[in-house]
Amino acid sequence: MPDGYCVKCKAKKEIADAVEELMKNGRKAIKGKCPTCGVVMFKILGGKASPAPVAPQTPPSSPA
Repeated sequence: MPDGYCVKCKAKKEIADAVEELMKNGRKAIKGKCPTCGVVMFKILGGKASPAPVAPQTPPSSPA
């Protein structure tokens, strides 16, 4: 389990119910709840997520 900082408890704790997310700017983050008070905790992870490989698309052939 990842550690995060709870702003309500003002302490570093393990994030309960942690889920990895992808932010709008392409960075990874972990979101969950504080095990003591239940406030949402959010931790930004280092580095950007690698883009998914895109398969080349061929234009549809027009009927002749």
